[in-house]
Amino acid sequence: MKFKSIIESRKVLEYLETHFLINQYKKSKNNILSWNLWKTYLKERRPPWSWIWYFRINKKYRALWFIKDEELRIYDIDNHQ
Repeated sequence: MKFKSIIESRKVLEYLETHFLINQYKKSKNNILSWNLWKTYLKERRPPWSWIWYFRINKKYRALWFIKDEELRIYDIDNHQ
């Protein structure tokens, strides 16, 4: 299933700006939209029935997301460490 778009909340964009992650995030976002999923390490969060997934921005940060109406909605950035 390909996604029509990726939507971020304002809180996520502010977090990315304050932690200087915009360029790395855009690179991961483009990889997902072009269906290069092996570069972003998409994984499902536990428990598996939660329908919450995450992808890697860099070694330290992950973006938490879910699917709604063929859109990937990012609702939080997590410090993975």
